[in-house]
Amino acid sequence: MKILVTGGCGFIGSHLVERLLKEGHQVRIVDDLSTGSLDNISGFIKHPRLELIIDTILNEPLVDELVRRSDFVYHLAAVVGVRRVLENPIESILVNMEGTNNILKRCSRWQRRLLLTSTSEIYGKNENVPFTEDADIVIGTTTKRRWSYACTKALDEFLSLAYAEEKNLPVIIVRLFNTVGPRQSPHYGMVLPRFVKQALSGQPLTVFGDGRQTRCFLHVEDALSAMEKLRQQEKAYGGVFNVGTQEEITIADLAALVKEMTASPSEIVFVAPEKVYPRGFEDMQRRVPDISRLTALTGFTPVRTIRDIVADTIAYFTQSQNNG
Repeated sequence: MKILVTGGCGFIGSHLVERLLKEGHQVRIVDDLSTGSLDNISGFIKHPRLELIIDTILNEPLVDELVRRSDFVYHLAAVVGVRRVLENPIESILVNMEGTNNILKRCSRWQRRLLLTSTSEIYGKNENVPFTEDADIVIGTTTKRRWSYACTKALDEFLSLAYAEEKNLPVIIVRLFNTVGPRQSPHYGMVLPRFVKQALSGQPLTVFGDGRQTRCFLHVEDALSAMEKLRQQEKAYGGVFNVGTQEEITIADLAALVKEMTASPSEIVFVAPEKVYPRGFEDMQRRVPDISRLTALTGFTPVRTIRDIVADTIAYFTQSQNNG
């Protein structure tokens, strides 16, 4: 197939592109490199079946042509990371909303199948865990900037489902929960790569708050397996699916695990979030997905444990240090 991947130079996008090339597909990437990096695709950037376009998904004529020439579209391009959203709220809102509308409009025009990546952020402050896809969205006040990201992604979902209903657009929505692994940048508030880099360099591992907040971390390769299974399922189109794991860990325990597995002398320190993040930060205590809908349709279950994930992340950054 001819497959378009928006955001294909990003962390998840680069792994997706690499997998698609190995499967024999012809792949086009469109990425403005605002958070993506050419380093992420350096191992296969010269692949004969890969075409790279450095541009924005706000470029309507370009997106129209790329979608027309594709059989399937993976839409991953978005402003990501709590820190980046807080520091660049206008960019976050415009790219996430106008960019997605552009993709949807062109996929509708050419009737191309589409998988759109959404986020666990849209569950907001809902405390009724594990989250099911039909759970209520509980968004915080507009004076807290971090909620702008959740709102834009929720509107992306509303718009996608509207296109599915009114225009018969074949679209799948996946809500990703804390996808991590090799190539993920420590910038923009990504906790695991930050811990690993700190541990390997002997710096203190900085835990924001009391560290008792919990997350469920999913290896990027498991996330891609779920997305691929959904793409191949006719009944998935028009649906919304949580993609994650139910293996829950506190952030303090994650820091301790990284310290143990790196054999690092680094200390673990607890820092008030307001000393690190710009105004508008707010955190949630727990994020746990219910993936029963995904499992029932595709048979998907995560393969890699948190120790596997940490080990792969450590190996990646260790190699990067040795090469650098």
